Amino acid sequence: MMIKIGDSIRLEPSDGSARQYRSKALAVADGAVHISYPIDEQSGKTVYLLNGMQFKATFVGQDGGLYMFDTEVKGKIRDPLPMVVLAYPGEEYVVRIQRRRYVRVKANVDAAVHPSDSEFAPFVTKTVDISAGGAALLVPPAHAPLLRPGMAVELWLVLAMRSGEYHYVQTKASIVRMADDERGMAKMSVEFTNLAPQDRVRLIRYSFERQLEERKWENEQNK
Repeated sequence: MMIKIGDSIRLEPSDGSARQYRSKALAVADGAVHISYPIDEQSGKTVYLLNGMQFKATFVGQDGGLYMFDTEVKGKIRDPLPMVVLAYPGEEYVVRIQRRRYVRVKANVDAAVHPSDSEFAPFVTKTVDISAGGAALLVPPAHAPLLRPGMAVELWLVLAMRSGEYHYVQTKASIVRMADDERGMAKMSVEFTNLAPQDRVRLIRYSFERQLEERKWENEQNK
């Protein structure tokens, strides 16, 4: 198991909340991690978790990398300290997160692009790939000549989560470059410039879920 006793663990609720809780691994068992009662990083107060609550858990591995996995509260025990029991899905469901640069994943996310002024007419499109720091989007042929690097735009993104929930993200962005994809269609790469913290958390979660889906598909292809 990658998690070791004494490792710090951060929990983020899977319901879209931007709150973060910190804790520590006190015991490691097959299929479970026992943690200390977590502390809310905003209030500094102890948080009492209910059975069935779901989280994204992150921890730093022995190699210094940041790792994330889905987990659920399974119960509470006292042995001898009071501890919360978290489900541990196994190493094949743990994803390494790149900390210096957000992980970019292939994804066709519905998007709407609006001008910051009136340089072009708004248009709807899809992303080619996306991360918590930016995205690449297809551009209709009529709009491509009107867009250039350095231009500011406003984006609306629709994130379809694995839970069936939809999150709507609105952010300003700056066009980094214009190019053509392998099919010859115009594509623009943008960097998000004022993304709200809770929306960045949602994009990180979305990227994480996409990574798991890609890994599952690859595993099935290799069987």
